[in-house]
Amino acid sequence: MLSKRIIPCLDVREGKTTKGIKFKNNIDIGDPVAMARFYYEQGADELVFYDITASSDKRDIMIDVVRRTAENIFIPFSVGGGIRTVEDMRRVLLAGAEKISVNSAAVKNPRIITDGALAFGNQCIVLGMDVKKVKASTAIPSGYEIVINGGRTHMGIDALWWAREAERLGAGEICLNSIDADGTKEGYEMTLTRMISEAVTIPVIASGGAGTPEHIRAVLADAGADAGLIASMTHFGTYTVQQIKEYLHQSGVKMRMAW
Repeated sequence: MLSKRIIPCLDVREGKTTKGIKFKNNIDIGDPVAMARFYYEQGADELVFYDITASSDKRDIMIDVVRRTAENIFIPFSVGGGIRTVEDMRRVLLAGAEKISVNSAAVKNPRIITDGALAFGNQCIVLGMDVKKVKASTAIPSGYEIVINGGRTHMGIDALWWAREAERLGAGEICLNSIDADGTKEGYEMTLTRMISEAVTIPVIASGGAGTPEHIRAVLADAGADAGLIASMTHFGTYTVQQIKEYLHQSGVKMRMAW
C-alpha cells in the first residue's frame, strides 16, 4: 500500500502567495519561496504552485519563483499557470520543478498532454481540473462541469469524461479541485473525488475545502484520493503539516513520517 501524501498549495498572484474562497476575494499572505521553505521544513511530501492569473492574463510563467524555490527546498514540486507549450514545460523543469500542471491549456489543446508525456514522461504531467457542480444534462451527465481560466469560463465539458480522456492522452496524475468547496474549510467534495478516483487508474489529488485533519482523513480513506491538497488550514496557522500527518498516522492512514 502506497503512502498517502500531504501537499500544501501555494496560489501565486503578482509574485505573492494569495488565498481566496471559491476563486474570489483573494488576499495576499506571503512570499511563495519563504512559504515553500517553511512547508518543506514542516515535513510536507510535495508542494504545488499555481500562478492563478497567468492564463487569464495571458502572461508568461513565473520562472524566477520556480528557480528560487528549487534552490531552497528538496522535495518534489509542481508548477501550473501560464503553461501553453512543451517549451514552456521544458523551461519550468529546467528551472527545478519535478512536475508540470496543465489546466486551461489542456482543455483548449488536449494534445499538449500527450506531447508533454512523450517529451518528459507521464509522471511529469499533472492534469489540473477545476470543477463546478451543475445540473446533470446530456452534455454533462455526471453533473460536474469543467471550468477554466481561474473559474471564469464554463466549458460544457463533463468532468468524468475529461478525467478518463486525460489519462488516455498520457496524464500521470490528476489534481481535482472543487470550485464549490475551495477555501470554505468545510471539507472536500467527496462525491466528486470518489467518482474520479474510481474512474481512473492514475493518482488523484483532492483539492478544495480542507479545514480539519478529519476532512483529509475522510478524503484519503473514504473517497480514494491518493493525496490531499491543503492551503487555508495551514496558511493561517490553524494546523501544522506535522500535526496533520500525526493525526492521519494515528487514524490508520499510511503516511511518510520524518520524525
